[in-house]
Amino acid sequence: MKKRLPPLNWLRSFEASARHLNFTQAAAELHMTQAAISQQIKGLEAQLGCALFKRLPRGLELTDAGRAYIPGVRESIEKLAVVTDEVFGKERSRTLTVRVNLVFFNHWLAPRLASFRAQHPDIGLRFTSNIWVADPDKEADVEVRYGKGLWPGFTSNRLTWDDLIPLCSPVLLDGKKPPANPDELSDHTLLHVIGYEEGWGFWLNQLGYHEVDSSQGVHFDSLMTAMEMAALGHGIALSRTSLAANMLASGRLISPFDETVVTAESFFLATPVNQHVHPHVEAFRYWLIGQAEMEMSG
Repeated sequence: MKKRLPPLNWLRSFEASARHLNFTQAAAELHMTQAAISQQIKGLEAQLGCALFKRLPRGLELTDAGRAYIPGVRESIEKLAVVTDEVFGKERSRTLTVRVNLVFFNHWLAPRLASFRAQHPDIGLRFTSNIWVADPDKEADVEVRYGKGLWPGFTSNRLTWDDLIPLCSPVLLDGKKPPANPDELSDHTLLHVIGYEEGWGFWLNQLGYHEVDSSQGVHFDSLMTAMEMAALGHGIALSRTSLAANMLASGRLISPFDETVVTAESFFLATPVNQHVHPHVEAFRYWLIGQAEMEMSG
C-alpha cells in the first residue's frame, strides 16, 4: 500500500523554510503567519515520523533527514510549477479579444495602439471585425460598436463626438471637378453605407437641400469601402470627422464644402454586463476611454 503523501502546502512551507532557515522569512514569502508555518512544519514532521529542523536560538538548521528530503521536495515543486505554467499559463495571461468596427479600427484605433502595447506589453491582443451588431461574438471580451449606445446586456462608453462630413477625391473620375456646393450633389454619385441611420438623406434634410435625390448612387456595407471608393474618385462619401482626419491630412480626400451636421450616432465601447471583468479588460477599457477623452479635449 502506498504511503499517503503530505499536503502540498506543508511541503511548500518546508521548502521555503529550508531555503531561508527561518520561519518568519518563509512566512513573509508565502504570505502566511509565522505561527501557521511552524504549525505546518510540525504537522509534516508528525506525519513523516521524524524531525526536519533543529530549532536553534537564532534560526533553524536542517537535520540529516531534512537535508536528505529537501532536494526531492524542491525538484517536485519546480516540476509542478513548470507543468502548471505550460498547461494553464496561457489561460491565466489570456489574450484579450476585442470585436471592433473595421473602419474605426483602421482609421482611429490602429494609429493609437502602440501606446497601449507600450503600457501593457504583457497583454496579448486579438481583434475581430463586426459589421452587424445583431451577430454577437461570444468570445469577445469587449466590442466597439456604432450607434446610439443602447444595447441590452451591455454597458456603453462613448468614444467619439462626430460631425457628418462629405468627402471626395480632389479629382473625380473622368476629370470631373468636386461639387462647389451641396446643390451640385445631384450631378455626382453619392456613396452610401448600409446600416447607418444618419446617411445622405438625413444630412440633406437637416441642411434643407430637399431637391437633391438622396437615393441615387452606390451602396456599401462598410464606411471604409465607401471612403476608399471616394478616394479613387468614384463619388462623394459621407464620413465621420473622427475617421476622416488621416485621409484629409494625406490629401487623398478633401471636404468640398463646409456644411456639416452633428451626429446622434457615434462609436461606443460596449462591455458585457453581469460578467466577471478580467484585469486585461479593465486595463484596455481605461486606456481606450482615456484616448477618447484626449481626442475630445485636443
